[in-house]
Amino acid sequence: MEWETVIGLEIHCQLATRSKIFSGASTTYGAPPNTQACAVDLGLPGVLPVLNREAVTMAIKFGLAVDADIAERSVFARKNYFYPDLPKGYQISQYELPVVGRGHIDIEVDGTLKTIGITRAHLEEDAGKSAHEGFADRTGIDLNRAGTPLLEIVSEPDMRSAAEAVAYMKKIHSLVTYLGISDGNMQEGSFRCDANVSLRPRGEETFGTRTELKNINSFRFVEQAINHEVERQMDILEDGGSIIQETRLFDPDRNETRSMRTKEEANDYRYFPDPDLLPVVVDRELLVALQSKLPELPDQKRQRFMDDYGLSRYDSGVLTAQRALADYFENCVQSADGEAKLCANWIMGELSAALNRDDRDISNSPVTADMLGQMIKRITDNTISGKIAKQVFEGMWNGEGNADRIISDRGLKQMSDSGELEKLVDKVISDNPQQVEQYRNSPEDKQKKLIGFFVGQLMKATAGKANPQQVNELLREALK
Repeated sequence: MEWETVIGLEIHCQLATRSKIFSGASTTYGAPPNTQACAVDLGLPGVLPVLNREAVTMAIKFGLAVDADIAERSVFARKNYFYPDLPKGYQISQYELPVVGRGHIDIEVDGTLKTIGITRAHLEEDAGKSAHEGFADRTGIDLNRAGTPLLEIVSEPDMRSAAEAVAYMKKIHSLVTYLGISDGNMQEGSFRCDANVSLRPRGEETFGTRTELKNINSFRFVEQAINHEVERQMDILEDGGSIIQETRLFDPDRNETRSMRTKEEANDYRYFPDPDLLPVVVDRELLVALQSKLPELPDQKRQRFMDDYGLSRYDSGVLTAQRALADYFENCVQSADGEAKLCANWIMGELSAALNRDDRDISNSPVTADMLGQMIKRITDNTISGKIAKQVFEGMWNGEGNADRIISDRGLKQMSDSGELEKLVDKVISDNPQQVEQYRNSPEDKQKKLIGFFVGQLMKATAGKANPQQVNELLREALK
């Protein structure tokens, strides 16, 4: 039987407020355990939550960016369940009346555009964190995260492959970082997702029983977890079994999912409006003000890169996926006097390779946008060749200074003196009579390949410092 995969994602995005959603406690990452949990976060008797206005503003910005319905009136509810890291015994969330309603975004996979529906995006507080390392026979509880503001973004079940799910997750990640409402740091838990996965016979409209893959914090793990779960469900169904609705955890070390608990339904949580919080009312003036202040978003920037810089759709997509990378590119182009294509090639080539190799982010690259742009200027003014530029880039990456200093210190300036190059051309020709005869007796189309031998000999003799274009012209003239 041919199966169709159905995927929906619930993305938990930590909002970039300085304080928590219902208290004044700090949200700074990395503090010692339980030093950033105040009486409100701990749910001590007599305390009352006070809503953080900035968290609401950030949620609305997201809603506007995905063309969603913004609720004029939204309500916070109590989601009741017991867990050691949930001190109140309930989580303050939104249920029937979320602040952000239906919206959509477009993704692109293998050149095909697809619209993914967004069901809702609601505000809620995060729980604490259980710690197991360093505890022999018990579990530690760190409540620093308790009360941290989250925006839970729930998609429609519109994705049909792990690749589409990754593309959607990356698009949401790009969007929230462009908006400045989240740092998107997956290692610190600022951006993570639950994936709902089910299978159905191709052509069927009824959804199969879904499983939820919990708390996945990398794009690579999302793809691996979904692909594994699809295989697991397919094996069960083709053996005549049935899928149990449950929550599963993904183990990246073993590349497998394992059961965590049977999946709860909404009524298991006994949602009811939180009596300590008033409904949130959003007026038209606030929406207009926030709409006017939205930054240039990824799709808009991608189109502008194509229009203003003449880049391909693919190159523009890569360069605008991260706001920091897009800013780096534009600063580089400015320093390189408008050489957009060369800047794009170097950023997506040498720079990206070096960042990946050293596990660095563009924000802490040793080679700044200005340094790379200045180096590219030395290529375009023929001070160095593209090949020599790779040595210059390596030097900049290793902290040897800017391009001009490295070119000077290493003696890398390109040879462009015609008289000196002509002498070297004459020597290469006299040293290789057999190849010269072969070249002169070959048709023109074959000569284009054979001249590479002479170019290589001359570049070897000059340690790669000769101007390649000039060398080609001199050799063709001398070999006539």
